[in-house]
Amino acid sequence: MSIMKNVLCGAACAFALFSALPAAAEDATPASSTAESAPPARPALWKVADDDTTIWLFGTIHILPENVAWYAGPIAKAFDASSELVTEIPIDKTQDSQAAIIQQSLREDGKALRDTLDEKERAAYEAGMGSLGLPPQAFDRNDTWFAALMLTLIPLKTSGYNLESGIDTQIGAMAKARQMPNEALESPEYQISLFDNLPQETQRRYLDEVLDALPTVKSDIGAIVTAWKAGKADKLAHLLNEEEDDPDLRKVLLTDRNAHWAKWIETRLKKPGTVFIAVGAGHLAGEGSVQDQLARDGISSERVQ
Repeated sequence: MSIMKNVLCGAACAFALFSALPAAAEDATPASSTAESAPPARPALWKVADDDTTIWLFGTIHILPENVAWYAGPIAKAFDASSELVTEIPIDKTQDSQAAIIQQSLREDGKALRDTLDEKERAAYEAGMGSLGLPPQAFDRNDTWFAALMLTLIPLKTSGYNLESGIDTQIGAMAKARQMPNEALESPEYQISLFDNLPQETQRRYLDEVLDALPTVKSDIGAIVTAWKAGKADKLAHLLNEEEDDPDLRKVLLTDRNAHWAKWIETRLKKPGTVFIAVGAGHLAGEGSVQDQLARDGISSERVQ
């Protein structure tokens, strides 16, 4: 199961909820304790260009457990040479979307979430909630997708993951310092709708997958971060996307969006300039990735790092 993992690198609006989650565990590893001794990261970077336009494609990790030395070499040169930053959602709207997510997640059928689950599903759900120290009724007023999302984020929060160390936060801060124009590929409201409009059957499968993955979530996410640091795009594709066996989730959350973003890039190539695109790493890995969608239209992407 990988959609749970892909939230780490895919839907930026989900992490607007991070500041509303319980504080990280007291014994979580401080950001500075490992960052100083860790070797520099070399995450992947691609280039799409024609005669008068250069578009950089950089895959981010929305949250990390520690500061990572990633801004160097080709990535730093590419960002410094760019005049525009393109992100999944506007860099100044991430926190503003928190209230919208919570409001959109409220059930409208008058039923409690647990009452919509069969006996086996309910037992697994309540066991998963208990394993995280949550009361079983905590998300009864919410949609199924929201419960699944929260059960994805809470283990990361309590393991020391945070927005401040996330690559998107750092890139956004650098862009603001430079007064760099920012264009977004999507709005927070649109990203929320991707989850909210999933059929009920798909939402329940999503919740089932999250519950199945809870026992290994920390090691699973650790493997993703390690592959990202090393720039192992093929490994990321396997960890994030290729294990996903729910075609509806994959289509809605990944391939359809990648195809839309590829069309945006094709249009942007008609305008001169240098653009730095920073989106979740899961969108730039494997079959159906943004680069894959571009290649289908005859546009090549060059791996730079």
